[in-house]
Amino acid sequence: MMSTKRSSEVFRGSLAPWLSLRGAGQAVEFYRQAFGATETFRLEGPDGSVVARMAVEGGEFWLSDESPEHGNYSPETLGGTTARMILTVADPDAVFARALAAGARAVQPVSEDHGWRGGRVVDPFGQHWEITRQIET
Repeated sequence: MMSTKRSSEVFRGSLAPWLSLRGAGQAVEFYRQAFGATETFRLEGPDGSVVARMAVEGGEFWLSDESPEHGNYSPETLGGTTARMILTVADPDAVFARALAAGARAVQPVSEDHGWRGGRVVDPFGQHWEITRQIET
């Protein structure tokens, strides 16, 4: 049987979280300021809703305004979140400080524990971010 796929093409799967929140347009700007994120895709609805794909140091995530009609609720609606984002970066101290300057709130200061250096913030939209890197041994 012949394959139509060229040998130089390699499929690589990925897993990217999708954050539901209120104020997706403002969240895009926050993630740019706080994490140096770049916007790689954007859709805007006639009602002002936003769907965007963002990238930070090679890692991607999606975000959109909450849509209860589709079962997508923001942390503000839920009164909390069901997941935390883990953002692995070269300099967690600098990114942590940048996130605070952009409006995030510290949950756990940067420290070293279990072979990792990192801290945790909650962004203005209720999403929790572990900002970390593994410590070289």
